[in-house]
Amino acid sequence: MDPKEALVVFEGAKIRRTWHDNQWYFSVVDVVEALTDSPTPRQYWGKIKDREFKQLELSPIWVQLKLPSSDGKKYETDCANTESMFRIIQSIPSKKAEPFKRWLAKVGYERIQEIENPELAQDRAKEYYELKGYPEDWIEKRLRGIAIRQELTDEWKERGVDEKRDFAILTNEISKATFGKSIKEHRKIKSLDPMNKNQNLRDHMNDLELIFTMLGEKSTTEITKSRDSKGFNECFDSSKEGGKIAGNARKELEKKTGRNVVSSENYLSITGKKETKKLK
Repeated sequence: MDPKEALVVFEGAKIRRTWHDNQWYFSVVDVVEALTDSPTPRQYWGKIKDREFKQLELSPIWVQLKLPSSDGKKYETDCANTESMFRIIQSIPSKKAEPFKRWLAKVGYERIQEIENPELAQDRAKEYYELKGYPEDWIEKRLRGIAIRQELTDEWKERGVDEKRDFAILTNEISKATFGKSIKEHRKIKSLDPMNKNQNLRDHMNDLELIFTMLGEKSTTEITKSRDSKGFNECFDSSKEGGKIAGNARKELEKKTGRNVVSSENYLSITGKKETKKLK
């Protein structure tokens, strides 16, 4: 899931969420903090659990899922889906309860709508980048890149590639063949924080970097289809070949222009993160 989708805002309060079991699950502690403004929301939630569930011997209506914390790491956190969250809210005396329920019903259903109508997801992404202040022509390339990326990952899924374990490895191979640099190296050139997982490298690429990323991934998709690659090893070979096509085109352009495609340019200034240093 794209990191920007994992955080939603209610009246200025940030609510973490994660897509699990085909529905959104929200951080209970975040919801408690948003409704109560408590300086100790975890203790507040602990008292609710003791009072409303343990004492009445009711089964928990929440699950423990890993969510990112302020230190950039993920920890097991009490989470609840929309239906269960409504029940929890009933135990919290707050003037914000009713508007929060309406907000929750809306954001809890967004992902379902997007699955039924993928164009909605693209519209929301476009709005996100526009609000951030990205140039319109850049947004068009970024959205096209998202569609090409989705086509590739769909192919990988159908061919037995493990999403959690293998997608990052294959993507990194395409990057190395396309740009001559790993994703980690590319991020460093962009001055992106290695501990901040919410800084998406592609959101900081310039036009040419986006174009060559699309070429590498589209080429990989076509090679994967034509070879009928199966499993991780065969998809790995196809990924290297797809990236190589984009890499050859990049080298040819660099030879003609005398300029490197990979650049330290980024959009940190409009994503709310100030650039702290320049790398050559």
